[in-house]
Amino acid sequence: MKSFYKFIRSVKSKIAFWGATVVLSLTSCEKNVTVTVPGAEELIVIEGYIETGENPFLVLSRTLPFFGTINTSTVFQQTIQGAIVTIDDGNIIDTLDQIPGIGVYTTTRITGQELRSYQLRVEVEGKVLTSSTYIPAAIPLDSVWFKVSGTRDSLGFAWAHLTDPDTLGNHYRWFAQRINKYTFGDLIGRVKDSILIAPSGSVFEDKFINGKSFDLGYQRGNFRNSEKEDDLNDEKFFFKKGDTIVIKFCTLDRAHFEFWRTEETQVSSNGNPFASPAPVTGNIDGGLGIWGGYASTFDTIIAK
Repeated sequence: MKSFYKFIRSVKSKIAFWGATVVLSLTSCEKNVTVTVPGAEELIVIEGYIETGENPFLVLSRTLPFFGTINTSTVFQQTIQGAIVTIDDGNIIDTLDQIPGIGVYTTTRITGQELRSYQLRVEVEGKVLTSSTYIPAAIPLDSVWFKVSGTRDSLGFAWAHLTDPDTLGNHYRWFAQRINKYTFGDLIGRVKDSILIAPSGSVFEDKFINGKSFDLGYQRGNFRNSEKEDDLNDEKFFFKKGDTIVIKFCTLDRAHFEFWRTEETQVSSNGNPFASPAPVTGNIDGGLGIWGGYASTFDTIIAK
């Protein structure tokens, strides 16, 4: 290993020397070169979900320029208003209502149910986008608990025991949320997590665990570029004694699983020049994104 690093340092020094030599030799004949980067085709993006016991929720937007500036304002500006969004649940076909001023659509007339398919159709800007998702039967966790990690005195992971049914083709996703409040720092009095968060590696399938009973543990998820104190210090990725943790455990169909599996693969390899290309696999015909169903169960852990 030492010889490998020595080799790398040698190569870097040679490249640096070569670069300096080239720059010096071309100083007298330098020329400004303007490179025009071709624009990518603007596509329509759907991010929509339907969950057991909940109403459907869908965001309609456009792709952002690769070299463009991304902030809250530009994201809202990219949403698309005025679309006709319909869902067919096998019993009724309902047109979703748009939330005023933004390209978000929902309805109270349809509620997610297990073992049911939901057909989506979006008509917008002369285009038609379609998709379908299925909510499978919920598979609840057998038990949940908190366990300190290694020799740490108060930090650890959330754990659960799962019995996978003896039917191949089950797909799962894990979320967690700390609902207790901060008792220190600038955020004192505020709930630790405003929403349920899926950590890295949140999805898995029963390809190698079909019919088995086993324990699984998850780190605490957080948002990229978070500036909260416990996302920057030694508590990052850990739950803590005293936390009240809500666990949301979901089953989902294959297409929905593949979307999150490929999304997490892409995020984890971002910035790695040696990583293989990992395009995100969506299920939208005529555009990009996901229309996904969840069968969800909930548990609560008191971290002691």
